[in-house]
Amino acid sequence: MATPGKEIKILAFDVFGTVVDWHGRIAREVDALGLGVDGAEFALAWRAGYKPAMQRVMTGELGWTKVDDLHRMILEDILRRFGVTALDDAQKRHLNLVWHRLDPWPDAVQGIARLKRRFTVCTLSNGNIGLLTAIAKHGGLPWDCILSAEVFKAYKPAPATYLGVAEVFDVAPGEVMLVAAHQDDLAAARGCGLKTAYIERPLEYGAARVNDVSPDPANTFHARDLLDLADQLGA
Repeated sequence: MATPGKEIKILAFDVFGTVVDWHGRIAREVDALGLGVDGAEFALAWRAGYKPAMQRVMTGELGWTKVDDLHRMILEDILRRFGVTALDDAQKRHLNLVWHRLDPWPDAVQGIARLKRRFTVCTLSNGNIGLLTAIAKHGGLPWDCILSAEVFKAYKPAPATYLGVAEVFDVAPGEVMLVAAHQDDLAAARGCGLKTAYIERPLEYGAARVNDVSPDPANTFHARDLLDLADQLGA
């Protein structure tokens, strides 16, 4: 019997939502500030601004802008929308860096460590390199390499990001597998010839907005979490 995923050499991981719990950490920190707003709703609003902000870069309205700076732009907007006026610039900067302090899902560190025994494991995130490095340091994430949209000067789902991973490691696209909790990301990767592994993260948006984690047969693998993926890949 063939080993599953035998042709795969590189596992490229989406990070926000797939590897780390952005919603839980941001909600807790906002609640702890005592700003009189609901931390869970604030976290959702902050994340909701992410794709529109990236779109402004992709359409050329903004020049290349790293995600740390996009997060700060979105933060200024949602502070106004939520009527928060009590934070000074240093406090806003600290709050913006909550994205650097995101905690891994409980299976993430062990799952990545197991997968690393058999594959090269790297990030493929729209987050900038400094941000991804801080997250890895904070959570003990054992990446072999940190790749970012910043390297390719293009945000996912641009083909340059997915194909860029293959180019970096000098492998064929079919020897790279994107690991992600988002079907649109995975579909774009498949369109570039990558293999895909869907990871169930039903609580990415919090308990009040549970994700549909139904399988898509187009994916190469479907896993409950990263430990399950390691089991399926024999790692």
